[in-house]
Order: sequence, then structure tokens, then C-alpha cells
Amino acid sequence: MTLVDNGIYVEGRRTLTPVTLEETFEQLRDHSGMAWIGLYRPDADEIHALAAEFDLHPLAVEDALKGHQRAKIERYGETLFVVLRPAWYLDAEEQVEFGEVHLFIGPEFVVTVRHATNPDLGAVRRRLEAAPELLALGPEAVLYAVCDEVVDGYAPVVAGLENDIDEIQDQLFGGDPAVSRRIYELLREVIAFQRATGPLRDILDGLLRGADKYRVDVELQRRMRDVLDHALRISDRADSFQVLLENALTVHSTLVTQAQNEEMRRLSEASLVQNEETRRLSETGLAQNEEVKKISSWAAILFAPTLVGTIYGMNFTHMPELDWRLGYPLAVAAMVVMGFGLYRVFKRRRWL
Repeated sequence: MTLVDNGIYVEGRRTLTPVTLEETFEQLRDHSGMAWIGLYRPDADEIHALAAEFDLHPLAVEDALKGHQRAKIERYGETLFVVLRPAWYLDAEEQVEFGEVHLFIGPEFVVTVRHATNPDLGAVRRRLEAAPELLALGPEAVLYAVCDEVVDGYAPVVAGLENDIDEIQDQLFGGDPAVSRRIYELLREVIAFQRATGPLRDILDGLLRGADKYRVDVELQRRMRDVLDHALRISDRADSFQVLLENALTVHSTLVTQAQNEEMRRLSEASLVQNEETRRLSETGLAQNEEVKKISSWAAILFAPTLVGTIYGMNFTHMPELDWRLGYPLAVAAMVVMGFGLYRVFKRRRWL
């Protein structure tokens, strides 16, 4: 059974507490007053029973059954359908959770449908029952109290988000690599929070614009304006959070780019140093190669006369050239010609 609480009020005081919806309908027909029916995740039969009794519009009934509606206000004849998106902050998980409350407001009835455990509408009921002069103002008083409870519940969410943003700023300039993921996650929560709080401006404005037409008490109008002021401040804070987080993303992107540029500069400098060292070693190698060429060239040039001199210095008995009159001049000439020829060859090849 999803019937959480059920009461019939006369002049702001509970006179009856029916156990079932059928009993509520019967008592309301037999007695003047206002019925306040509180439901938690009702089934289709209960919603359809309420729709048949209070002539609820099919579109509003469909929304109440489906859930997952945006915050809004719609009027169907004398019945007002309001959807609110309460929110609460989970300290342990550092996350924002969202609920959903539907209200059907008629001339003689209020039906509240919760799709989450929060907010505690039982506390709202007890607070109104403790102020019968306010509850005596009719169903609009219940609507005001629920709106006030939802808006007041946003304050801890604002404080939690503000604390998270402060922590992100510390992470941002502390070089934490995980900060970008946290910024994105928190930005997603802030946008969801904006979707919950943003429509309240239009909802409360609409209620205040139609207050005189539907004969809403002046005191309730004053209280609604106070709720509207609080809602506007909450909405402005949510908007500022989005701007701060978007700026944080920009700063993070800039810092990452700067770090990448610094790393590229450092790598470029290291590469330049390495290239310079390679060039120096290459020049050293080339210089050494040139020296080797010169040494090899002169060694080859000197080797030719040495070879001739060595052959003719062996002094064998049977060496016909030893008896030649021109043997010595020919040997010397051969040494000179061979040396000069090698010199020309090496010079042409730029070894000398």
C-alpha cells in the first residue's frame, strides 16, 4: 500500500484520518473540508481511482504514473498540477541526488505523490498541522509549504557544490591529473541542479500571477514571494557554479597545453643538443678521416721508392742490373717517377 498519510481537515484542523482512499472519498462527500492525501510511488489503480474521484486530467495522470518529469506547472480547469524536483547532497559520495514530487491541487483536495524518499512531506504535514491558521487557508497553503520545503532543501546542495568547487580549484593548481574528470562530473551535476531549480522561477511567478484570479489569500502570496526570492538566489548560485566550472575547464586546458609546450620545448632543446653533439662527432670523424687519408697517401708515396731500394739492396750475386752503367740512375728515376705519380693520383682525389 502506498498511502503514506491521509487526512481530512476542517478550518485547518484534522478531523478525520481515513484508512483507505475509498473511505476518504466517502468522508469528503459527507463532510465539508479539505482532503490531503499523501502517496509514495502509487500504482496505476490508486492513481486512476484518484483521477475518477477528483476528475484529474488524463495527461497529468499519465505524468504522475510515468515519473521522470521536468519541474513544471500546468492548470486543467480548477485543478493545478505541479511537478517539483527536490535535491539533496550526499556527503560521503560527494554527489547530488534528485527526487520528484507531483502535486494535484483542487478546490477541496491536495494529492502529493512522491517518487523518492526525499523530501520528508510528513514533516511538512506536521508543521502545517501545528499552524492551523495557515492550513485553514486551503490547498494553496499545502502547495506553499511543499515548495518552501523543496527550496530550503536546496541550500545544503549549494553548500556541498561550493565546497566541491573549492576542492577542484586546489586540485587544478596542484597538478592533479584526475581533476578534469571531476570537473566534468561536477559540471554534469550542476547542470542537473539547474534543471531542477531553474523552472521554479516560472512556477512561482505563474502561481503569483494567478493568485488574485483564483482568490489566493494575501498572506500566502507574501509567503510565496519569499519562496520565490530564495529560489532566485539558488538559481543564480547554480548559474555561477556553471560559469566557474566552465572557467576551470578552460584553465585546466590552458595548463595542460602549457605543460605540453614546455615538454616539447625541453625535448627540442635535448634534440638540438644531441644534434650538435652528433655534428661535432661527425666533424671530428671527418677530420680524422682526412688525416688518415693524408697519412695513407704519404705512406704509399714513400712505399714506392722504399720498395725499389729494398729490391736493389738485397745484393744477390746474379742481379744483371748491378752491372749496368745506368742501373743506379734508372733506379733513382723509377723511385722519383713512382712517388710523383702516386702524389698526383692522391692530389687529384683530394687526399692531399
